[in-house]
Amino acid sequence: MRPNILNPLFASTETISGVGSRTCFQLKKLLGNRVIDLVLHFPTNITERQFIPTIIKATPGKIVTVNITVKGHQRPFHSKQPYRVQCEDSTGHLDLVFFRSRSDWISKVLPIGAKRIVSGSIESYGKGLQMVHPDYIVSEDKKNSILPIDPIYPLTDGLTSKQLRRFIENAMEILPDLPEWHDISVIQDNAWESWKSSILKAHMPKSEKDLYLNAKWRERLAYDELLANQLAINIRSKEKSKLGHSTTPSKRYRKKVLSNLSFSLTPDQNNALKEIDNDMESKNKMVRLLQGDVGSGKTVVALLAMLNAVESSKQAALMVPTEILAKQHHENFSKFLEETDIKCSLLIGRLTEGNRQKIISKLASGEVSLIIGTHALFQEDVKFNNLGIVVVDEQHRFGVDQRLSLVQKGNDVDILVMTATPIPRTLLLTEYGDMDVSRLNNRPIGRGLVSTKVLPIERLIEVENAIKRAVNKGAKVYWVCPLIENSDNNELGAALERYNNLQSIFDDKVGLIHGKMNGDEKDKVMSSFKNGSLKILVATTVIEVGMDIPDATVIVVEHADRFGLSQLHQLRGRIGRNNKDGTCLLLYKTPLNEYSRERLKIIRQTDDGFEIAEHDLKIRGAGEILGTKQSGFSKLRIADLNSHEELLKLANKQAKEIIESRELETKSERSEALKLLLNLFERDQAESNLRAG
Repeated sequence: MRPNILNPLFASTETISGVGSRTCFQLKKLLGNRVIDLVLHFPTNITERQFIPTIIKATPGKIVTVNITVKGHQRPFHSKQPYRVQCEDSTGHLDLVFFRSRSDWISKVLPIGAKRIVSGSIESYGKGLQMVHPDYIVSEDKKNSILPIDPIYPLTDGLTSKQLRRFIENAMEILPDLPEWHDISVIQDNAWESWKSSILKAHMPKSEKDLYLNAKWRERLAYDELLANQLAINIRSKEKSKLGHSTTPSKRYRKKVLSNLSFSLTPDQNNALKEIDNDMESKNKMVRLLQGDVGSGKTVVALLAMLNAVESSKQAALMVPTEILAKQHHENFSKFLEETDIKCSLLIGRLTEGNRQKIISKLASGEVSLIIGTHALFQEDVKFNNLGIVVVDEQHRFGVDQRLSLVQKGNDVDILVMTATPIPRTLLLTEYGDMDVSRLNNRPIGRGLVSTKVLPIERLIEVENAIKRAVNKGAKVYWVCPLIENSDNNELGAALERYNNLQSIFDDKVGLIHGKMNGDEKDKVMSSFKNGSLKILVATTVIEVGMDIPDATVIVVEHADRFGLSQLHQLRGRIGRNNKDGTCLLLYKTPLNEYSRERLKIIRQTDDGFEIAEHDLKIRGAGEILGTKQSGFSKLRIADLNSHEELLKLANKQAKEIIESRELETKSERSEALKLLLNLFERDQAESNLRAG
């Protein structure tokens, strides 16, 4: 239960003076619908207002504050004309200009003869000066209400800067005085102020320097956030050591599978297996990432790990993102398990209801000990008899909530996630020590080299000619089209357009596959591509995973600048899967912004999954460290992982000391303050999400 002192901060923004239901909705779109969201919505720039004693001192293009006297009103003859209020002082004239404003309001605020103080941008108009829609119009006795520095906040449609500033100012009035949760030496060493004082300073910058990442108020608040995260992670790590079950198989199934393989395990595969075995044999719960490039042998390692659970009278589940990939794994696993009495079952959406119910029934009874499936695995009516291990393949394709829903179908379930490119969130968790990592670094035997080229789409004709030459030499080609503006229809439209274009060049050698096709249609197209009757496969990102065509040697990714680094790496992994070298062509539309240029440069220069993920972390953000989003800085609202690296190290050190000293288990003042900190950053519920890996 949240401490009462924090309740005002987590109340609806409608509790703030001036915020109604409509405004609350607008605020929700921008930053959230709670007071704390307003409080932590910091300015990104400032407006400096220069006070000038007289109009003659005004410089066009500057934002100024000046005393004026209203001399007259010039009403518009039609709606397209502005309303002008003629003003002056002893040195000159200034027109205040309003477009589509209510004349009654203007007359009330600026009556003839009134003395006012106005503030806004001065510009030349004809031979005179004007100020269009002044930011401030106040009487002389309210001069102090116009600050020399105005903070500028990110906005959304329907909200003005003045409105948002007023709401934030009103929110500041209810800020509670929270007890100090930091060690006094940390506060003194860094010359930090209290939490409340730091919040107030964040919203009252005196110069641009006050907005920098090294500003004292930001450092203090960033450290608060990082310490809350580190405490939650260390609490989770402590709990992790209490959970889990020991698995001690004889490995008789493993021996039979290994003897049935047509290849030997690489040193990296053996090392990964040893690490997994140690995890599963210990009393601690396994949460491990198995990272390796496409074709490095992750699946075999996963199967052998799953056999540990099966031998210990537990069930094992492998979850994959597509039916194509599920069927592929099921086919391979069935071959590997031929010399055993283990039956591998498949649970996908395409099953008839009767067959689905049979498998669900066998899972619940324990008759099925090893199952492969898609999202169908974590449906509510799917129950396990004794789930021991969950393996998630291509884990970047699943949200944390999805992984968690499957893990919760058992007690203290071991977790193994696999990917060729760890998403930033997972990378961050591994760096923080909550997820152990096994890497398959050895290049698969017989894999060809893939060269990556980046070209503007304006050179499309050259690309088509190159494809023609490659096809004439027997090559098979993937051509990937992007999702445009987050629309499935547009995605399909782009693929259809390219398909029709390539058909006019290559006739019936071109096929099309996309997410809206049913399973049978996809299988038919893939079979034709596999047997060689189709030479070019136009596709959406449905081919990102699960497409295993060993003799495909070319992939073209259209509008590659719209894809994430992880996606590009996965797509590139579709080729070079045998001893033939491959070519990856990344097409982009000019001009490229700096962000896109950097991403394409990275993917061209390296094929190392972890290096790509590290770059992705810097570019996209880590996601919610203890939440459910895969990328972006939505929950790291204050700290910057690059700029506040030293603060992160300090927070990690402090968190470990707090946990080791068991201070949170006491009733001391600091213990209660630290619990306030966890609640303030909503880290009190983090443990369940971390269990999903």
